[in-house]
Amino acid sequence: MKKTNSMKLQFVSRSANEGFARTAVSGFLASLDPTVEELADIKTAVSEAVTNCIVHAYADRIGIVYIAADLYVDGRVVIRDKGCGIPDVEKAMEPLFTTGGEDRAGLGFAVMQSLMDKVRVRSQVGKGTTVTLERRIESRGDQNDRDTE
Repeated sequence: MKKTNSMKLQFVSRSANEGFARTAVSGFLASLDPTVEELADIKTAVSEAVTNCIVHAYADRIGIVYIAADLYVDGRVVIRDKGCGIPDVEKAMEPLFTTGGEDRAGLGFAVMQSLMDKVRVRSQVGKGTTVTLERRIESRGDQNDRDTE
């Protein structure tokens, strides 16, 4: 499948930039004409992934969060860090598991999985983590074409 558009973004791992990431990705995906619900789901998943970078990957320092988004007939967003990495990805993806202390619920990956069609996580201890989020955007343009036939 051929890419129709792509973008890359990087910013420092400060919590103030989480909202910026959500807005940037949603603005980029707007060309797919998502519904309000589709866009809200993607924004929430991006927020969870970026927050994981800020809270866990760079818990003791400021680092860089990288986002790449590609458009096919759907949206694919890749969020990457060069932080501490996840020793056990399977365990980290279990609901309620957290390394963030008592103030963290441990639901980030579960939220991402509930909102996206596909969530893939690759990680190497000491090198960082890559989270790939995929969500098909229903083309309302196609539906409108069928309605007029």
